[in-house]
Amino acid sequence: MRIFINGFGRIGRTVLRQVLTSATSDMEIVGINDIAPLETCAYLLKYDSVFGPFPHLVEASKNAITIGEHTIPFTAAHDISSLDLSTVDLVLECTGQANTRGVAERGLKAGARNVLISGPSDAADVTVVLGANEDQLGDAQIVSNASCTTNAIAPLLRILDQDWGIARAHITTIHCYTGSQPTVDAPASSFARSRAAAVSMVPTSTSAAQQITGVLPEFADRLSIAAVRVPVISVSAVDAVLHLKEPLKISAVEALEQAFAHTDVVGMTYDPCVSTDMRGRPQSLVLALPETQVIEDQQVRVFGWYDNEWGFSARMLDMARRMDARY
Repeated sequence: MRIFINGFGRIGRTVLRQVLTSATSDMEIVGINDIAPLETCAYLLKYDSVFGPFPHLVEASKNAITIGEHTIPFTAAHDISSLDLSTVDLVLECTGQANTRGVAERGLKAGARNVLISGPSDAADVTVVLGANEDQLGDAQIVSNASCTTNAIAPLLRILDQDWGIARAHITTIHCYTGSQPTVDAPASSFARSRAAAVSMVPTSTSAAQQITGVLPEFADRLSIAAVRVPVISVSAVDAVLHLKEPLKISAVEALEQAFAHTDVVGMTYDPCVSTDMRGRPQSLVLALPETQVIEDQQVRVFGWYDNEWGFSARMLDMARRMDARY
């Protein structure tokens, strides 16, 4: 599969890392586009504050990035519809700007077969979350991969609702700080979000609340979601309190083991882990089984970790394969 990356930020670079360090060779990155200087993009791939130095030589050359044995053409187009992408199977749209149809379909106008957006977008034909609503993919050419938090929560709810029956649920996401927050106090979209990200826990909203009910409309009237941004640079968590329709007939841990035994997008750990232990995990969610709590067999607390960059990028590549497999 021939892939073009539009937007070489956190997700664009993490996707490239996964492709070039994977043992499989089913994907070829045939181009990168970003309006930042080429030398800066190469430097940020070579040295990463979260994942460490890239394990192969990275060099910027004229209009290309050389990574080990791979030389990848680099462009700086503000509008990729001006490029020739007629040999591209999929554009990974990672700019964060594909919020209108005009922007979202630029990859198609350039000649690419499909576009996969690395975040929420009302301009997409459909939003698909693996483990939750992949049956909705159909023949859509412009697909949103939702958000990292939606990828963590939606499979959890769908599978447990099928196995257990969820009457209602409240979920708190404990999310690392991101580039949308200031490093020092500065005006922002809300008072709390205007505070310095690395020194305080910041109660805030999450777009996952709307996305979850879009992906799983059956939860529209039985789910509430809150969020707290915390001063760590990577790995986030989901803290879910589920009220069940019927009491569990076996232990909650055993029930979780059975429920997620046949999916690759949700993992488990039996160890008393902390957030840094989950860095680089490819699953959408890793259930922390020792944190499971039950009240009267009908209220269950489920806790899970997710690497909001690495795990989400892994789902981008999984979704890309699923889209390409239609042909």
